[in-house]
Amino acid sequence: MSRFTLHALAVGVATASLSLSAQAATEVSWWHAMGGQLGEILEGITEDFNASQDEYRVRPSYRGNYTETMTGAIAAFRAGQQPHILQVFEVGTGTMMNASGAIYPVYQLMEEHGRAFDNDAFLPAVVGYYTDTEGNMLSFPFNSSTPIMYYNRDVFEEAGLDPEQPPETWEELADFSRQIVESGAARCGFTSSWPSWVMLENFSAMHNSPLGTLENGFGGMETELNFNNELVARHWDNLHDWQEENIYRWGGPGTGADSEPMFYSQNCAIFFGSSASRADVAANADFEVGFGMQPYYADVEGAPQNSIIGGATLWALQGHSDDEYEAVAAFFEYLSQPEVQADWHQKTGYLPITQAAWDLSEEQGYYAENPGADISLQQMTLNEPTENSKGLRFGNFVQIRDIISEEMEAVMTGAKSGQKAADDAVQRGNNLLRDFESANQ
Repeated sequence: MSRFTLHALAVGVATASLSLSAQAATEVSWWHAMGGQLGEILEGITEDFNASQDEYRVRPSYRGNYTETMTGAIAAFRAGQQPHILQVFEVGTGTMMNASGAIYPVYQLMEEHGRAFDNDAFLPAVVGYYTDTEGNMLSFPFNSSTPIMYYNRDVFEEAGLDPEQPPETWEELADFSRQIVESGAARCGFTSSWPSWVMLENFSAMHNSPLGTLENGFGGMETELNFNNELVARHWDNLHDWQEENIYRWGGPGTGADSEPMFYSQNCAIFFGSSASRADVAANADFEVGFGMQPYYADVEGAPQNSIIGGATLWALQGHSDDEYEAVAAFFEYLSQPEVQADWHQKTGYLPITQAAWDLSEEQGYYAENPGADISLQQMTLNEPTENSKGLRFGNFVQIRDIISEEMEAVMTGAKSGQKAADDAVQRGNNLLRDFESANQ
C-alpha cells in the first residue's frame, strides 16, 4: 500500500473516531474579537486543540471588534446566555476586575481543576498588567501586543532614504515624511491606527509621562486622569500641523480604520499599528515592509522609556457547570504550551507571552530569519517599567478612550488646540471615573 494511501486511511480513521467521540465531548463557547487573518489563525489553534483529544470541544465565535464583543457579553450575561470564555482587550481589565460576581479568576480555575499554571512562566510585563494586588492572575494572557512602526522600504528608497534606517524621533519622522512627499514617492508620510492607544497611551509611556494619578490607576479607583500636560498638547498640535502640511493623515477615531488602507495602497509610507498587524500587513502589502519602534521627542529627558502592553486576555465567566470549566482549564493549559505560543507569536506578531515561547522562537531561528520580528519585544523591554510606563488600569476606559479620540479629532479638524482638547478629555474622562468609582464601592 502506498504511503499516500496509508496516510489517507489514517486520516479517515482518525476523523471517524473524532466524529463519534465528539458526540459525547463537553462543549464550551469562546467569544472573540478577531476577524481577518488573525481570526483564521485563531480558528486553526482551536481546531488543533479539538483534534488533540476527544473529551472537550471549544467553539469559537467572532463577535465584532473588542468593544462590540465586550458589550455583547455584558448583555448576554444579564440574559443568562454568557459564553464560557470571553476575549477582553487590555483597557477593559479594570472593569472586568471589579465584576467579581461575573468572572471566574483564572488562577482559581486552574488550581481547582488540577491544571498547570505558573505566573512566573509569563513575561513580567504581562504578569504586572493582569494580576490583582496579591499577585494572582485574574485572566489568561492570550494575545499581547504593542504599537510599532511599519514602513514601505520601496518608498524610502525611491525618496532617497536609507530603508535600513527608520526614523527614531518625531523630529526625524517629520523630516523623513517631508522628503517622501516632496520627492513624489508617496502622497503622505505617515498615518496611525488606534489614536488613543498610539498617540496618547503609548506616547506617554515612551516619554515616562503619566496618564493619571495613583500609578495610572493601579493604586486604586480614586485615580484621576492628568495627561493634559505640555508634552501631550504639543504632540497633538504637531499632528494637526503635520496634517496641514500633508505629511500626516488622520486615520479616523476609535480604531483608526482608514489608516491601514492608506498604507497598503502606498498613499502613506509609514503606518503605526499593533505588532499583531504583522499577519495582515504580510497578507496585504505588495511591497517590502520595514519595522521600527515608536518615535520619541529628542528633547524629553529619559526618552525613550518603554511601550506598554495591548491586546487582550481570556476571561472565564461564571454561570456554567464544573465539567465545562474543566474543559476551559484544559484549553488554557493547551494554550500555555511553548510550541503553541511560539507558533501564535510567529504567525501573528503578538508577543510570545511566556519566556519559554520567546526562547523557543529564538532557538528555531525565527528572529534571525525575520529581521524586525522582535521589535515589539525590544521596545517593551527598553527599560525597567516605571509607574508611568507599566500600563494603565482605569474603570470605564473603553468609553474614555472614545472620548480621547473624539477630542483628538477636534484637534485634527482645527476646532480645538491640543491643550484645549487634552483639558476637555481629562475633564470628561474624570467624570466617567467617578461614575465607575460610585458604582463599585
